[in-house]
Amino acid sequence: HTPGDGGVTSASMLEAARRHAEAFTPARGAGARVAVVACMDRRLDVMSLFGLRAGEAYVIRNAGGLVTEDVRRSLAVAQHALGVEEVLLVRHTDCGMHGLDDEALLSALTEATGQRPTWRPGGFADLEEDLRRALASLARDPHVPAGATARGFVYDVVDGSLTEVRAGQ
Repeated sequence: HTPGDGGVTSASMLEAARRHAEAFTPARGAGARVAVVACMDRRLDVMSLFGLRAGEAYVIRNAGGLVTEDVRRSLAVAQHALGVEEVLLVRHTDCGMHGLDDEALLSALTEATGQRPTWRPGGFADLEEDLRRALASLARDPHVPAGATARGFVYDVVDGSLTEVRAGQ
């Protein structure tokens, strides 16, 4: 398959992993000092966007790039056990979580499976306002001191630009 043609399969991924292992060189040097929390969207290539190589940052991804309980856990571990000093939150335009009706999705999942999820999907109405709330929430987290200086950004999936969003704006 050609990259980006949508023809990716688990078999093609496993073949790429085999080729990767043949040419593999472990990451060297000091541990990463930055953690990036980003949306899992395929259009957001965190490594390329920030000019990173393997081992240069901890990247935590989920639907929406939300600061969930598990993200907080990972950031606390990264900061206290792995030497992380900075946190970046990265959201993006045209996100599937933007405008998502949490209750409608929870109801649909409950109807389809007979079990209501215990988690909240995390849909939001305003991208920048939700990012500001996430920054403010992280700043209050006593287990993630770097949250007080975390920076937030919106990546534009159309033109590739990155715009900073500050918590107090």
